[in-house]
Amino acid sequence: MEENKNINPKQTAENIPEVEHIETPTSKEEITPSEENILHQKETIETTNTAKENDMEVHHHTHAPHGKKNWKSYFWEFLMLFLAVFCGFLAEYQLEHVIEHQREKQYIESLVADLKSDQEVLSTHIEHVKNGLSMMDSMINILNTPAQLKNNTANLYFFARLAPRLSPLSTNNRTFEQLKNSGNFRLIRNLNTSNKIMTYYEKFPLTRLLESVNETEFTEYKKAAAKIFDPMLFLNSEGLNDEIKRLNYNPALRTTDNELLREFSIFAVYMHGTKKGMLTNDEILKITGAELIAYLQKEYHLE
Repeated sequence: MEENKNINPKQTAENIPEVEHIETPTSKEEITPSEENILHQKETIETTNTAKENDMEVHHHTHAPHGKKNWKSYFWEFLMLFLAVFCGFLAEYQLEHVIEHQREKQYIESLVADLKSDQEVLSTHIEHVKNGLSMMDSMINILNTPAQLKNNTANLYFFARLAPRLSPLSTNNRTFEQLKNSGNFRLIRNLNTSNKIMTYYEKFPLTRLLESVNETEFTEYKKAAAKIFDPMLFLNSEGLNDEIKRLNYNPALRTTDNELLREFSIFAVYMHGTKKGMLTNDEILKITGAELIAYLQKEYHLE
């Protein structure tokens, strides 16, 4: 007891035990302010440590391994991916197929419109060529029958002007040229349809060739005609809108020389033959075009 009385109070405060060794008081009256502060710090540290441990547990649980995948899992993943890509490819292919089919039908509709226009042009051209051939026949007959020459000079002046006239066949091949030059002929899936279209348009080069031949023959024809007919009478035979009219009398020719008349006649015969070739080709074109229109309208369900 005497030893305890000699203890210095300052030494007693310095020798306060560490926090972990302080026993929690059982009542509020026993807790001093300094001990209350130490207990509060201890509770704060314990709460922080508990939160960290819980967080680590949650984090560890989140990244917990699910187990190693077997070959079946990889196979099904690959199969599903493959099917997704394949279905996308099929959808794109089908869409492209539908678009090309629509473009094909549009081209065919435009082609049918061109063919119908050609039918009208061909009808007019055929009548024009037939009239020219009829007049050419009459002129050649007069030139080669001396007994008819004197009383038919008015007819000669009339036929000589009109018979050789020929307007170029002006057809509409716009759609065909687009198909051919753009490479879109591939859109026409039916080979028989492509062949029928080509068969029709392959006949036009012959028409252009005959027109070129007729132009060459016409040049020689005019040279021979200049030796036989009076150019002033040709001018007098022109009516309104450059319409050629028949003279109401039989004017004299510049010459009745038989050799010159035969020379002129031979060029008329040449042109007559060329015109007959044009007429035949025009008629074939008209028939082929009409058949092609009917075929395309049926094949593509056009009105």
